[in-house]
Amino acid sequence: RSKQWYQRRVRGLDPGAFGTLGAGGGFALGAKSVRPKSVVWVLWGDGSCAYSIAEIEPATRLNLPFIAIIGNDGSWGQIEREQVKMLGSDVGCPLNPATPYHKVGEGYGAVGLEIRPSATEEKMQQTLRLAQEEHSKGRTVVVNVALGKSKFREGSVSV
Repeated sequence: RSKQWYQRRVRGLDPGAFGTLGAGGGFALGAKSVRPKSVVWVLWGDGSCAYSIAEIEPATRLNLPFIAIIGNDGSWGQIEREQVKMLGSDVGCPLNPATPYHKVGEGYGAVGLEIRPSATEEKMQQTLRLAQEEHSKGRTVVVNVALGKSKFREGSVSV
C-alpha cells in the first residue's frame, strides 16, 4: 500500500530504540483517550510489560480498552545479547517463560488470551480475531504469546 495510506490509516507511538522502556501502557491509555473510537494495540515484550502492565486496571475502570500483545520469550533478550558478549554472563536477564501474563490481565479486569508454542497459524489467527471481537465489546484484552528466541534488534546497545 502507499505511504499516504499508511500515514492516514495506521498511527503509532514509538519511543525508539533507546526510548522509555515500558511506556506502552501509558501510550495506549493516551491514544485511546484521544481517539476513543480507534482500536489501540500495545506490543510489549515480557520484560517491558512489567513496567506498565498495571495500566490495564485504569483501562478497564475508565472504559479505555486496548489490545495488549505480550511477546513472551522468557528473557530480557535485547539486553541479554549484548550483556553476554560484553560481560560473559546473562545474570538478571532470564525470565520465566511460563508466566501467565494473560491471567495478570484478567486480575486487572481484562480478557486474557494465550497463544501457546504449539499453536497453529489458524489458532493464532482465531485468537487474534477473538481479541478484536472482545475489544469491539468494550473490553481490554491481553494476549500472552509464547515466542522463541530471536535476533530482533541485534546490534543495538542496550546494556
